[in-house]
Amino acid sequence: MNQKNSLGLNKCFGELENPFKLFEEWFEEAKKSELNDPNALALATSNKKGAPSVRMVLLKGFSEKGFVFYTNLNSKKSGDIQSNPHASMCFHWKSLLRQIRIVGKINSVSDKDADEYYNSRAYGSRIGAWASKQSTVLDNRDQLYQAIEDFKKKYPDENNVPRPKHWSGWNLTPDEIEFWLDGENRIHERLKYTRDQTGSWNKSLLSP
Repeated sequence: MNQKNSLGLNKCFGELENPFKLFEEWFEEAKKSELNDPNALALATSNKKGAPSVRMVLLKGFSEKGFVFYTNLNSKKSGDIQSNPHASMCFHWKSLLRQIRIVGKINSVSDKDADEYYNSRAYGSRIGAWASKQSTVLDNRDQLYQAIEDFKKKYPDENNVPRPKHWSGWNLTPDEIEFWLDGENRIHERLKYTRDQTGSWNKSLLSP
């Protein structure tokens, strides 16, 4: 039988009062067991009319300030965020039978952080950020390939490709973080952290 913590949950929930520490522990385990992209998450946004949209993005950093991903600022997701900054993330690690849901508000990262991450990317990815007009209609794939070749000619030095102004990062600062563990007979285990007005985190158990 699995050991339990003081709340009666599986020991993998630990006794941590800080949800970022628990996220870090679960994320490190996912890195060992997920075959592809343990940092993949479903990002849900909605536009100013409340119409929802969800897509997969990659987590590129996290701290107690929030969870960071990067994208084209002219994309639909960025348009949604600019009109309605409230959003949600969901990590699902099938190999661990675990899930983490995060709800909060999104703000832009600093230019310094965006530059640092952009410059860490492969040359082809940096060129792609210039060439792709994300989510716009293409006449054909050759149109995109031609744009890639044009920007390679414009920026032939692999060590000197400036970051496009239309490409940066977003940081989701959480108000709620819920940890979910699969249970036998669908009696799942759920632990929710909620941030109060003082910035402290409160824990509560949720029924499956």
